[in-house]
Amino acid sequence: MKTTSTLAGQDRRPDQGEGAQPAFAARPATVPAMVASVLEPAVAALGLLVAHGVFHQPFGGPSKALLVLLLVLMFPGVDRFGRSGIGLIIDIGLSWAGTLIVLLLLGYATDALQEFDRTMLMAWGIGVPLVQWALVWTGSTLVQHHATLPNNQRTAVVVGANRMGVRVAHMLQTRHGRGRELLGFFDDRSRDRLELPDNMALVGKLESLPAFIDANSVKDVYITLSLTSQPRILKLLEALENSTAELHYVPDVFGVSIIQGRLADIDGVPVVSLRVTPFTGVNGLLKRISDLVLASLILILISPVLLAVAIGVKRSSPGPVLFKQRRTGLDGEVIEVFKFRSMTVQDNGDDVKQAIRGDQRITPFGAFIRRTSLDELPQFINVLQGRMSIVGPRPHAVAHNEQYRKIVRAYMARHKVKPGITGWAQVNGLRGETDTVEKMARRVEYDLEYLRNWSLGMDLLIIARTAKLMFFDRNAY
Repeated sequence: MKTTSTLAGQDRRPDQGEGAQPAFAARPATVPAMVASVLEPAVAALGLLVAHGVFHQPFGGPSKALLVLLLVLMFPGVDRFGRSGIGLIIDIGLSWAGTLIVLLLLGYATDALQEFDRTMLMAWGIGVPLVQWALVWTGSTLVQHHATLPNNQRTAVVVGANRMGVRVAHMLQTRHGRGRELLGFFDDRSRDRLELPDNMALVGKLESLPAFIDANSVKDVYITLSLTSQPRILKLLEALENSTAELHYVPDVFGVSIIQGRLADIDGVPVVSLRVTPFTGVNGLLKRISDLVLASLILILISPVLLAVAIGVKRSSPGPVLFKQRRTGLDGEVIEVFKFRSMTVQDNGDDVKQAIRGDQRITPFGAFIRRTSLDELPQFINVLQGRMSIVGPRPHAVAHNEQYRKIVRAYMARHKVKPGITGWAQVNGLRGETDTVEKMARRVEYDLEYLRNWSLGMDLLIIARTAKLMFFDRNAY
């Protein structure tokens, strides 16, 4: 669980009396995280300035507008320190490609591309990701070297040899190259009662932990005991009051699917949020602005296509051009979603049959627009209305929601954000019919992964991959 706040020891505000709960304070960002937040935007912006100078191009109004838009799209940058290999190269390349696609669309829509030298733009587009990769590689090397210095080594132990404890141990082992060293587990049970991997040691029982910390200069203690062990946890914390080790409590919340989990301070009251939307505050504003800008530009660009498809639908079979279906939107509210009609029927009641391969209800022209996703294009109007987003979990029919919420774990959690025209599940091969519970469960898991890891860069990546799938996806019908 990603935390945004941590305990601030025994500090109390002036208005807090004896016995008051300890206040929470925001944990300062690490130096690598602060550098990462400005590194890639700065490289792109400085690269643009350098390119203008090298190619002797004036830095006028269009260039200034490009610079501002570039910083809006890329800030804050992603912390890629610690990553390496081909995965890092692909990650940087895809992120930069997504940014360039948005900029090119904007430039084409506003006729601003003609204001720039094409050779300069090409050199800038190729040079920026190369410099970004070089700086991230250099930064990762420096971070790793700094972490391995003797004074920066951090030894750790895990209290509680349970499922969550093993997850914490794996996390520490993956960070071994960044100065983290796992010494082992403490648990009152014998090893034969535990499911510890062979490469993880059981050091002793809880009562021996204080002495072990002093003898081995342990820096971090991760407590992963179940919430049902509250008396043991309190007794352990009392025993460690005089220890200099940093204490971290990692609650195992009984298998709950955590989305945007965080620890907050509300007027001095510690609150653990387990399942919240990622689109609050600045993130919510950024998401809505990007939806409005992109949807408006896309609708302008595809207006001839919309007209052609509308004519094709009208001539293909009797009935309206647009099909309005009741689907479930943000927070479970029912919305009307627009699509070009692709069938001879318009199921919209309590029993909605999903389209299947070779479905006789689909018209020949309907099969074409479904295969190329052209039937989804009117949903950009839903985006402008605020009912949908360009990227998000695909909205399902209300009848399907009532069916699957009873049998698929955490199914309704996907409705903590607005539904999308395209989504993380769809670009990972989960388009079309979900004819089994297992397929729906996989789709939901991808939707929840999107909620956990959202970023504007991820949205741009999904949009770019969707554009490719519109012409090469064989799973659509």
